[in-house]
Amino acid sequence: MESRGTRVALALWTLLVVAFLWLPLLLIAVYAFNASQIQSWPLPGWTVHWFGVAWRDPDVRGSLWLSVKVGLLATGVAIVLGSMAAFAIHRFRFFGRESVSFLLLLPIALPGIITGMALNSFYVYAGVGFSIWTIVIGHATFCVVVVYNNVLARLRRTQGSLIEASSDLGADGWQTFRFVVWPVLSTALVAGGLLAFALSFDEVIVTTFTAGAQTTLPIFILDNLRQGQQFPVVNVVAFAVILLTVVPVTIAQRLTSDAGIVRRVHATELTTA
Repeated sequence: MESRGTRVALALWTLLVVAFLWLPLLLIAVYAFNASQIQSWPLPGWTVHWFGVAWRDPDVRGSLWLSVKVGLLATGVAIVLGSMAAFAIHRFRFFGRESVSFLLLLPIALPGIITGMALNSFYVYAGVGFSIWTIVIGHATFCVVVVYNNVLARLRRTQGSLIEASSDLGADGWQTFRFVVWPVLSTALVAGGLLAFALSFDEVIVTTFTAGAQTTLPIFILDNLRQGQQFPVVNVVAFAVILLTVVPVTIAQRLTSDAGIVRRVHATELTTA
């Protein structure tokens, strides 16, 4: 067993790491309530005035709506393609299977600027005009990986004997999927979708190369910071992005844990059945 000094040292080190990660984010949250247009410390006062200013700004609302639409569309594409790829890799043995798995994982490891440059060159070469769909395709390249990883990990943790027992008891393919496969995979799909949406919502590098003249919320923040304009509004928007990113990631972490929400509900139903 560890000594008391070791436990204290580990706890202190953990607190320092958490503080290193979260203090900059907390500072942005505090500046969102700054009564002054100048970022200085200590704050001269507190106000929620800039939240109203940001909400009434048509550029902010347009950027927010574009980011939400892109995130939802990219998440939908990622769920379909990622889950299909995970099923194929898990169930079938074929030549080049490991190579295909590697190619599926590669986009998340490549620097975003490389992916963005490659997609931009392809769009220009193919004569594809920049639109919401060019952004969605760019985001889907890395969102698919998140769903694929979650679903494949859950499939590998699922006992194959459950599906075999379902078939032995006379269940057809749809019944096996509905009553055996779906309860096991539901949390992985939901968690993967939430993580994919969070990644898409705050993506800026790939979006810069695939958006053309369109402005998502992260690009709105970057443009205004570069020009040194609307710092109070930018702080409010950044605070909103933090919340909209943290919430789905937290839910996804909860769902993928052994005590996930959907898993607990399903277990309760089986117990009471």
